[in-house]
Amino acid sequence: MPHTDPHEPGPNPSPRWGQPPPQQWAPPPQAGQYGAYGQPRPTNGMAVASMVLGIVWIFWIGSILALVFGYVAKSQIAERGEGGAGMATAGIVLGWIGAATFVLFFILPFVGSALLLAFLGA
Repeated sequence: MPHTDPHEPGPNPSPRWGQPPPQQWAPPPQAGQYGAYGQPRPTNGMAVASMVLGIVWIFWIGSILALVFGYVAKSQIAERGEGGAGMATAGIVLGWIGAATFVLFFILPFVGSALLLAFLGA
């Protein structure tokens, strides 16, 4: 039978009289030090460009570029872990809205007039 001395510390020693208890918490950060938060993730530039072009449209060419940049930004964000997924999504949505507006106001009137002329036999 092994002899155990009650005065020797075991796996979890209790504090002795007059000694501070073992430290179980981390002290708060000093002034000028960062806390538990890490560095912010960089924002993907293609996501920013996609959102801006989706807002501006630039004669509907911006809508197509917003779609291209938005989808490229989504894949880059997934690969690199960057920020800006919301901006890329906004650029994609605005790009599709711009493309649909282009189709509604420019393509459909020409197709409709061509069909009307063909129907009337002109």
